[in-house]
Amino acid sequence: MAIGELKYSPNDFKSDQYVRWCPGCGDHAVLSSLHKAMAEVGIAPSNTAVISGIGCSSRLTYYMNTYGFHTIHGRGAAIATGVKTARPDLSVWLMTGDGDCLAIGGNHFIHTVRRNVDINIVLFNNKIYGLTKGQYSPTSDRGFVSKSSPYGTVEDPFIPAELALGARGNFFARTIDVDLKNTQEILAASARHKGTSVTEVLVNCMIFNNGIHKSIVDKEFRPDRTIFLRDGEKMLFGKNNDKGIVLDGLKLKAVTIGQDGYTLDNVLIHNSHEKDNTLHMMLAMMKDDMPLALGIIRDVEAPTYDESVHQQIEDVQAKTSIHKLKDLLMKGEVWEIK
Repeated sequence: MAIGELKYSPNDFKSDQYVRWCPGCGDHAVLSSLHKAMAEVGIAPSNTAVISGIGCSSRLTYYMNTYGFHTIHGRGAAIATGVKTARPDLSVWLMTGDGDCLAIGGNHFIHTVRRNVDINIVLFNNKIYGLTKGQYSPTSDRGFVSKSSPYGTVEDPFIPAELALGARGNFFARTIDVDLKNTQEILAASARHKGTSVTEVLVNCMIFNNGIHKSIVDKEFRPDRTIFLRDGEKMLFGKNNDKGIVLDGLKLKAVTIGQDGYTLDNVLIHNSHEKDNTLHMMLAMMKDDMPLALGIIRDVEAPTYDESVHQQIEDVQAKTSIHKLKDLLMKGEVWEIK
């Protein structure tokens, strides 16, 4: 849809509340991209609900001119499930962070993904507890020094993509806060996806974890250390777009086109709609000498929880005279007391 054809503008989704994030926080960029994505999709603010738990990212609910619910720590996914199941006509979003979503809210997260509830989860990942002033989070790297791990953590982190795909997720995307254009594109695509969509946004915390994603988001490194995947296109990256991802036996390998016998024909074509998630998992888990995968990694259609619940209700009602509580209470022998 062309800009001139938009039914809404980003301003239609902005509230009048002062944005209380630290200057330079990556959350500002995500909020801006979200406003633009919602305008692009064109669902009315009055038909949109933004749910959140607790954390810096969860304050986003206040900055939306939509219905909203700032809930309790880790329970945003459960509340969002209830909202979507009760009101399947609404566009439901969940704003959450790496601590809120993957620690106290971890169980709610994986079961929401498994059930394929038609909600859009935006997972802000700054690898730190920012609101509570700098404790390590479930995504902090092993050895990370923080207020709650002064000698370094002794545990390995969760990787959001691994959890989402392991829970049989059908939509997973990854983006970075400084890339507003692609973040908007991804969020709009997640809104159009039927089922649970999980978008991990790598955001910077200026105060407690500044520069945590610098090695991949800095313009000097980004072309060679990240790859933006687009459905139906070759998996190419690099400053000169001369590097690609190939399959080397049962593993992925990054190569330079024209070297060691590799040509453009050897480079894989991204298919986000493939039902088998094996390659999607491999792409999402690339690290070390491989580029970090950004973009929509998986986007597959599947039955949704909320639609299935309502279809089940309709099927049962068609076979019985009991359609509501009063029907049940009045069934059988009844008498009137005078």
